[in-house]
Amino acid sequence: MDGADTGSFTHSVTRIATVSIALGIAVMVVSFAILHGFREQIQNKIFSFGAHIQLSRYDTSNSLEVAPISEPELRRQLLRYPQVASVQSFARKTAIIKTTDEVLGVVLKGVSEKYGPSAMRQNLVAGKFPTFADTAASNDIVISRKIADKLRLGVDSSALFYFIQQPPRIRKFRVAGIYQTGLDEFDEVYVLGDLRQIQELNAWPDSLVGGLEVRLRDFQQLNPTFDSFYQQLPYEIRVEKITDQYAQLFDWLQLLNRNVVIFLILIIFVATFNMVSTIFIMILERTKMIGILKSVGATDNQIRQMFFFRGLGITLRGLVIGNIIALGFSALQYYFKLIPLDPENYYMDRVPIAWSPVVFALLNGATLAAGLLAVLLPTILIARIKPMVAIRFD
Repeated sequence: MDGADTGSFTHSVTRIATVSIALGIAVMVVSFAILHGFREQIQNKIFSFGAHIQLSRYDTSNSLEVAPISEPELRRQLLRYPQVASVQSFARKTAIIKTTDEVLGVVLKGVSEKYGPSAMRQNLVAGKFPTFADTAASNDIVISRKIADKLRLGVDSSALFYFIQQPPRIRKFRVAGIYQTGLDEFDEVYVLGDLRQIQELNAWPDSLVGGLEVRLRDFQQLNPTFDSFYQQLPYEIRVEKITDQYAQLFDWLQLLNRNVVIFLILIIFVATFNMVSTIFIMILERTKMIGILKSVGATDNQIRQMFFFRGLGITLRGLVIGNIIALGFSALQYYFKLIPLDPENYYMDRVPIAWSPVVFALLNGATLAAGLLAVLLPTILIARIKPMVAIRFD
């Protein structure tokens, strides 16, 4: 049947069907790679500030500054859970930054790298993350690009922090690095510093911290782990999921998922419709041939198999071409970052790509299944074709 297609109207329609399938699978693979990459980047930025689960002491006020909790025993309890990957201590304290020309209210978040490097390192765009010594509290801080621009601060600049407490305290810090997440929830509010600075300001011993951030080995275990913590940890400990703390961001990501799924269903429908049209045209152009084959004893199933394998060949050719295009484009963007983005609007400086073999296999499987269904539907007409009528068909 390949040779008979050459130069015929069916040949042109077959090419259109192949291109349709190729473009469909290419768009789907690239769309999911970008969506998965975008979701992964946003989630990593959120997790870098709050891990997966955050523990603190129950407090009736809505202040970011809460009563301290004892770290050592609670840490030992948490590390007994096999799904816990790491536990980081933190504390928060509100402050006012004053420079020569500007004044800005911020939240100083004290972190400790005693139990491993901070996840915030991935967001650095200038300078370096402070090295916290074991002997004394470090005066180095990391500020966001937005705060740096508002206060006209750069790496190695100094700034005075005023802490509203009794008695009021003033600290002079040095900007060691600048971070950027693109998320206003963090960039407009947080300054990172040494946890011991907050412990000294609050007159806390080393064993007291503002809270603990728990990072899990698998994000999919968030809900069951949260339930376990809620039921088994002491009643005075508040347990918060990151998805509840930043519900708007996660709801927005979920909405993006639904929109992309609807878009991809439409693409599969268009590719399937083109395949149905192609097989219909092939059957109509070969009505006389079908009549002759039936007159010499060919069964409907044998003729259906001819068109089925022809349609299967078109579908597989489209899948191969489409996957080559999609993987080629994704690889170029992943390694060479060809398409930039405005971080102010998209929260990142380039189009992200994330590889997911499972999604890749599912997309190809769904497209192949839809293509085969599209091939089978028109072949039902073959049983309705009468040999004598078909032979005279012109």
